[in-house]
Amino acid sequence: MGLKRTDEFRQDAVRIALTSGLTRKQVADDLGVGMSTLNKWITAHRDTDVV
Repeated sequence: MGLKRTDEFRQDAVRIALTSGLTRKQVADDLGVGMSTLNKWITAHRDTDVV
């Protein structure tokens, strides 16, 4: 099983992915997580961030 990431790490990863101008692949590689993992975090963020 993979490394458990904190909620803060996940939130920072999503923020970076959505605001940095980098591709999701670049962000995932820089943070040492898989693309599918980063995409899941972004989807979860969008699902819970509905006004």
